[in-house]
Amino acid sequence: MTYRTEHDSMGEVQVPADRYWGAQTQRSRDNFRIGAGIETMPAQITHAFGILKKAAALANYELRPEKMTKEKLDVVCVACDEVMDGSLNDHFPLVVWQTGSGTQSNMNANEVIANRANEIAGKKLCHPNDDINMSQSSNDTFPTAMHISAVLILEEKLIPAAQELCEELKRLEEENQDVVKSGRTHLQDAVPIRFSQEISGWRASVERDIELIRAAVDPLRELALGGTAVGTGLNAPEGFAQLVAEKVTLLTGKAFRTAPNKYHALTSKDELVFAHGGVKALAADMMKIANDVRWLASGPRCGLGEIHIPENEPGSSIMPGKVNPTQCEQVTMVAVQVMGNDTAISMAASQGNFELNVFMPVMAYNFLQSARLLAESIRSFTEHCVKGITANREKMHHNLYNSLMLVTALNPYIGYENAAKTAHLAFRENISLKEACVRLGFLSAERFDEVFHPEEMA
Repeated sequence: MTYRTEHDSMGEVQVPADRYWGAQTQRSRDNFRIGAGIETMPAQITHAFGILKKAAALANYELRPEKMTKEKLDVVCVACDEVMDGSLNDHFPLVVWQTGSGTQSNMNANEVIANRANEIAGKKLCHPNDDINMSQSSNDTFPTAMHISAVLILEEKLIPAAQELCEELKRLEEENQDVVKSGRTHLQDAVPIRFSQEISGWRASVERDIELIRAAVDPLRELALGGTAVGTGLNAPEGFAQLVAEKVTLLTGKAFRTAPNKYHALTSKDELVFAHGGVKALAADMMKIANDVRWLASGPRCGLGEIHIPENEPGSSIMPGKVNPTQCEQVTMVAVQVMGNDTAISMAASQGNFELNVFMPVMAYNFLQSARLLAESIRSFTEHCVKGITANREKMHHNLYNSLMLVTALNPYIGYENAAKTAHLAFRENISLKEACVRLGFLSAERFDEVFHPEEMA
């Protein structure tokens, strides 16, 4: 490998000749060999840096044209576009486990954009700090990148995946409106419910989670950019904060605004905690839905067996013919990961000291992992499980008519205590509710048939 010599305020550094990063990025690579190649800064953060650096250049061109000249702007914008489209991802090697302010990732962006812009210009035109980082600080750019990336992944990936699941559940709901089955509470038999009603509970849960996430997105639209080092806006021109938020809005097609209090924006991460709470709520409901599905599909002969799910792959290396609810299992594992991430994010957000939180990279990593994993998990579950769910109507009918909790229909006619005696006798002697009720003398066989209609209980 060939190297070139780069320098920063601490001296000279050898950098791979085929990479656009500079001295500060290389120092971080050398000093933080922790999870290298595995736990690198998420691509969504790199994409967000491309957006915010282009927005900053556009704003600086309007406010400081003597510094951000048209010549510089043109090449910087091209370089930023390449960062945004992912073609320069190989030039962003830094790991999550670095400085807690994300300073080195900010400088990674500055160096890559400056060196690529210079290459486009064919001369040494742009400086990483003086031009690409103009009117900015790592302390306001990294939280800005966090918010931009969070809004984009929630609105473009997670919410659409959840909406697709809702549409598939609506279809399943409509197909099963005529199916009555035994309800269950405490994992015990309960009164009847329509299968469509049970599905509607799943659908409504996901719909509510979408509402919660959408509500949580709005605070993320506030950007720290313009606060610079400690929130005072030192070295940023008047109007920069407002203008750069407008530029981010234009570049993304999504509404962003400058944070009204930059001291808060730099040190508090409550917006990210709140938004991840919505993500966690969806994960919790997905855990519930996936568990319901695998319970209902359990069997095929020794479980509930009330639904059929797609048989996607062999389930055992030793038991021939075994098929497992693997899509349900991936959902529950992802849900556990999201819940663990929520704990890490909450603890990290509590660690803001004075004018800055220095746990931002781990928050960004966990938040984006949660949203990405959950979106991909839901899409997989929808495609490879929910679309193929069918009701085992015969088993549902059998279970319904063997449920002792149908005795609840008799409460208005024989009273709660006599109904309980009927259920206990039927259970002890393994006879029907009708036989027990008649034997105890509470109702005649004819009267029992008149008042006992399980399907109407739903």
